[in-house]
Amino acid sequence: MTMTRRRALAMLAGAAGAGLLPLHTAYSEPAPEALRAIAQRKGLRFGNAIGATRFQDPAYRALMARECNVMVAENETKWQAVQARPGKFTFAPADRMFSWARSQGMAVRGHTLVWQPAKWLPRWVNEHDFGAQPVREAERLLREHIATVCRHFGKDIYSYDVVNEAIEPATGGLRRNVFTERLGAVEQIDLAFRIAREHAPHAQLVYNDYMRWDAGSAKHRAGVLELLRALKARGTPVHALGLQSHIGSWDESAPAGADAMTEWRRFLDEATGMGLDLLITEFDVNDRKLPADAALRDAGVAALARDYLDVTLSYPRTRDLVLWGMADHASWLQSWDEAPRLDGLPMRPTPYSAQLQAKPLRAAIADALRAMPPRA
Repeated sequence: MTMTRRRALAMLAGAAGAGLLPLHTAYSEPAPEALRAIAQRKGLRFGNAIGATRFQDPAYRALMARECNVMVAENETKWQAVQARPGKFTFAPADRMFSWARSQGMAVRGHTLVWQPAKWLPRWVNEHDFGAQPVREAERLLREHIATVCRHFGKDIYSYDVVNEAIEPATGGLRRNVFTERLGAVEQIDLAFRIAREHAPHAQLVYNDYMRWDAGSAKHRAGVLELLRALKARGTPVHALGLQSHIGSWDESAPAGADAMTEWRRFLDEATGMGLDLLITEFDVNDRKLPADAALRDAGVAALARDYLDVTLSYPRTRDLVLWGMADHASWLQSWDEAPRLDGLPMRPTPYSAQLQAKPLRAAIADALRAMPPRA
């Protein structure tokens, strides 16, 4: 029995009994076609983010090699990792991971040149003495960091999240940090893209953020569009919008229904109308409001994913689908304390179990890839 959007939303809202929801049987396709192969036939790249710890697990690496043709390093190319101290760059962990990715025929995305919230900049940056010429010093720091990273990786990285999470979700306004205080918020973001373009002229340059399709994200979506319009008006070399796509239940707003889908389409229409490509950059499904029963939960996660992917992948300008963890035990959601399951159970937000067994979400992703229109 197919899990419909109506049933999934009823389960999320807690308005229907478990009897309305289908029990799934174990995902048993004997040798499923690799997700990367299904995606590639339609002109889409499929990938996953992996961190240094999970990279040490040969079974997890093998799963990723089988399913993916794109790799993202979860943390190893962020500013805190590559330049934890001023002027001291550390690339060895990312280099090892990317060398393996290339040996498996994977392309590599860069995440992220500037993570905008102040709490995610290195402490030394936040405490830096900008001196008598603060504008010039802010430009120097940004240029040194972005140029050094781009030059080091060269053409190995085909796409960069240049700036990540610049919008305050609660207000839709631009976040502040030590750079925006010296340069101005839009001006600092524009400068970051221009430096990236100068030192990685081959790369796709992406603004990445976690705005969602539910009502609780309306101000966030509006703020992202306002930023993108401002950048386009300045001639900023921004090529694509990264949709993090951490979907599921994140706040107490109503579950995503028909109205939310309409608003999401309107949002994607506006972004693509600016000439921007779209990337699903960090996909997973937060299941905190789904039932404790694993079978019901997995069915609900798969249904939510299928609804979201059917809409978002219907846009031929959506070029990548990247997961933020392929197996449950590798998901950042297991340790994220802002939206945990109230029953304390581990989340089941990814297409594979902790034992690397395929779950209904894997089938939902495959079906969405098969159903989407081909890319140009």
